[in-house]
Amino acid sequence: MFCEKVIELLKEAERNPETIDQYNDEKIRQVLEEMHSLYKMNLNDANASSDNRSLCATVQVRHTALERNKRCLLAYLYSRMNKIKTLRWEFGSVLPPDVRELLSDDEYQWFSKYSTNLASYMRSLGSDIGYSGIDLTENLKPPKSLYIEVLCMADHGKLELEDGDIITLKKNSRHFLPTSECQTLIRQGILKQIL
Repeated sequence: MFCEKVIELLKEAERNPETIDQYNDEKIRQVLEEMHSLYKMNLNDANASSDNRSLCATVQVRHTALERNKRCLLAYLYSRMNKIKTLRWEFGSVLPPDVRELLSDDEYQWFSKYSTNLASYMRSLGSDIGYSGIDLTENLKPPKSLYIEVLCMADHGKLELEDGDIITLKKNSRHFLPTSECQTLIRQGILKQIL
């Protein structure tokens, strides 16, 4: 049956709409092989130059299956691309190793380019009024208070705050810090907000 593998790919992507699964090289390879096979069969039948009506119908069915495979494969890749964009906003420019291994090399390269473009855009913001940029990924949700209490989950070293103060982030140390300074470190798992 035509298009079975590509439908399985779409179901995989749909199963976990919020998270990204392992890039499925094998199924994508199988879909591309099916598409290549359909194309070759259609080319052979078209070159036979027969006026057989049933042959024309067969070519049309194969062509429709070929187009469906293409559309579904593009939908799968587009869905993954949107999830990768979300990863950049959640984790920053450095992905955790367990998330990195879920991406193909091409997807990781796309992530790096997207990250570079986003960083360049954020640096350009506010330059006309004297700021050196605005980090749009800092506050994905509006803060409830200006300062929060955080627990350091790992040794991170020194952190310089916007006001010039320098604090040392050691494992299990508690700090009362500006929310804007903590958001990225909380997303990276270095700090944990104490409620």
